[in-house]
Amino acid sequence: MRQTPYYVFDTDEFAKRAAMIRAALDCKGGRRIPLCFSIKANPFLLHRLPAGLDHVEVCSPGELEICIALGVKPECIIYSGVMKEKCDIERAVSYGAGILTCESIRHATLISEVMLECMSEGAQEAGLVEKKAQVILRLTSGNQFGMSLEDIEYIISHPDEFKGIAVMGIHYYSGTQKSLRKINKDLEKIKSALTMLKDKYSFEPQLVEYGPGLCVEYFEDDWQEKEKQSLDEAAEVLREFAVEYPLGIEMGRFLAASCGKYYTQVKDLKSTGDANYAILDGGIHHLNYFGQRMAMQVPPISIYRAAGVELTQLPDIDYTLCGSLCTVADVLVREVKLKKLELGDVLEFGHCGAYSVTEAPALFLSRQLPAIYAYSKEYGYECLREHIPAAEINLAGKKL
Repeated sequence: MRQTPYYVFDTDEFAKRAAMIRAALDCKGGRRIPLCFSIKANPFLLHRLPAGLDHVEVCSPGELEICIALGVKPECIIYSGVMKEKCDIERAVSYGAGILTCESIRHATLISEVMLECMSEGAQEAGLVEKKAQVILRLTSGNQFGMSLEDIEYIISHPDEFKGIAVMGIHYYSGTQKSLRKINKDLEKIKSALTMLKDKYSFEPQLVEYGPGLCVEYFEDDWQEKEKQSLDEAAEVLREFAVEYPLGIEMGRFLAASCGKYYTQVKDLKSTGDANYAILDGGIHHLNYFGQRMAMQVPPISIYRAAGVELTQLPDIDYTLCGSLCTVADVLVREVKLKKLELGDVLEFGHCGAYSVTEAPALFLSRQLPAIYAYSKEYGYECLREHIPAAEINLAGKKL
């Protein structure tokens, strides 16, 4: 058994997931809805991108550098992000990012400036492309992301102020874990905006990039059936929308969640009153489930023990599963019935392929960062990252 704690990301499952979504989205007559993976859900899945994906959404300079290092095709990149500086845009443009998003008038101004400078004398020697940037304008859903419809109107109606960009479409995302009713409401809002832009400015989008935020069933035994049902229901209305508009779909959580597993070892067992505690070498600094409330929900958990031990013969015991952090908040599951645990048992937590690896507070209390493996039937287990001592990151100005 590998040294715990660690993640395993199954790239075969990732490809299977992408193929399932691709099949649901494909329209009659062979018309294809482009599918985009939002890599903030799990940048380690860039290791082997499946054929069913058309784009990757990149939301920070760091994510762009990961794409560059891994050789992601630049024309596949949608460079997004709520905060862009000029240097960030220059880097994306120099790499050849296919599409850039504008989340404000300032973004449009900066992107245009960069492109006009690229067209100036000597820019070609610097490896910059002499053409307008293809941009999509993000419509806000009522938060800090994107811009008002009035600002979108301004950019479209004042092309002389933004000579370095070509507005090719609209971008819209209103959140995760959404119902079909909310998706329908989103599509109506997008339709209304596009109708107005066409009527007033004769604007015809080449791309309407939309994130449906389909619901991931983290705590349900029949999660596969429920998620397939949600996908099929949403796909029906998305295909209808795509008849009228050039729709593109972006997904992160729904693509990646089922691809990941997390392994942590039982290091201590004790009872206090009626409670039985299992202390693990991982914790909430590694594992994070969207919608988990006070550790009351139970995600998929399996037990691994030394070969030859028959777990079915052991009694069932109620446990509270706690991590290694010195905080009462470090409870992974408040109450779960498991076969009687022993020191050294390894617990496998499923459905953690999205966000856990980057969103959990990994540096808290300077515990080591987990190792990361990719798995596929063809290549077996590949180590993508060894364990990293968090103390080295948290030690100001010195090395251990």
